[in-house]
Amino acid sequence: MKIVVTGGAGFIGSNFVYYELKNSDDEIICYDKLTYAGNLETLKDAENNPKYKFIRGSISNRERVYRLFEEEKPDVIVNFAAESHVDRSIEDPELFLRTNIIGTSVLLDACKKYGIQRFHQVSTDEVYGDLPLDRPDLFFTEKTNLHTSSPYSASKASADLIVQAYQRTYKIPATISRCSNNYGPYHFPEKLIPLMIINALNGKKLPVYGTGENVRDWLYVEDHCSAIDLIIRKGKVGEVYNVGGHNEKTNLEVVKTILKILGKGEDLIEFVTDRKGHDQRYAIDPTKIETELGWTPKTKFADGIKKTVDWYLQNKDWWEKIISGEYQDYYAKMYGNR
Repeated sequence: MKIVVTGGAGFIGSNFVYYELKNSDDEIICYDKLTYAGNLETLKDAENNPKYKFIRGSISNRERVYRLFEEEKPDVIVNFAAESHVDRSIEDPELFLRTNIIGTSVLLDACKKYGIQRFHQVSTDEVYGDLPLDRPDLFFTEKTNLHTSSPYSASKASADLIVQAYQRTYKIPATISRCSNNYGPYHFPEKLIPLMIINALNGKKLPVYGTGENVRDWLYVEDHCSAIDLIIRKGKVGEVYNVGGHNEKTNLEVVKTILKILGKGEDLIEFVTDRKGHDQRYAIDPTKIETELGWTPKTKFADGIKKTVDWYLQNKDWWEKIISGEYQDYYAKMYGNR
């Protein structure tokens, strides 16, 4: 098959590109606008692979997307392309609406016009809102009502609804996956785990929102990639699949674990003003994908976080180039007065 991976130069997208190149004989096309979070250096190890090709473009650019379909005639679209950072969505909601909603609709229009074997939308558990900290028995299932908290999650929920509408109205062979928080190689430095690793390595304070008691279910990125691969090949059209890691941790636990691995003191932790509308707890029930498709996460958090820290230690050139530029201005804006 020929698989187009939109947003393939980002964190999860790039890991998916590498996963497919390693585990399939399919031709992989990375289609990416190369915004602040898209980094071609992330994919330099794929450049000489005859099964790989990069095309620059935005999913919101209808003319460019249609040309992509006309020239490449893809069999599968896996849509990772999205603005994904909650804090950025609070600062500039319109950008998220334009990319995450309009961009998804443009891709679906192209699928309707040119045909496709499978369109897969990579979504997030954040579309479900949050769960209370004092109810560890509650989990998100595919039947949980959508209840968004931020412009980011609202834009992703909107995109999911558009995908479902196109599937029903135009019979687009679409599937959706909603994942918990990913971590692993190539994670952009503004996100919690890489930010804490890099700050600790540089002897800088580690900014933790509120009291750090917010809970997330952590999913190692390679496990997520294996789930998506299974869904696009064996998943039932029109279905939503929750993908979780069975690794619930408070943000403070995560930060302390990183400090322990690096041999750094907890005095580096600095509690800062909480995020607006900060969700309390995310917890996914992945029973459906486990029972229907036979997928289970293979990576325990204790193992995955060690592998992730090791990767950042071994790939300083990658993240040092990122934090030396525009990202520093953003970092100062988001955390400077907290």
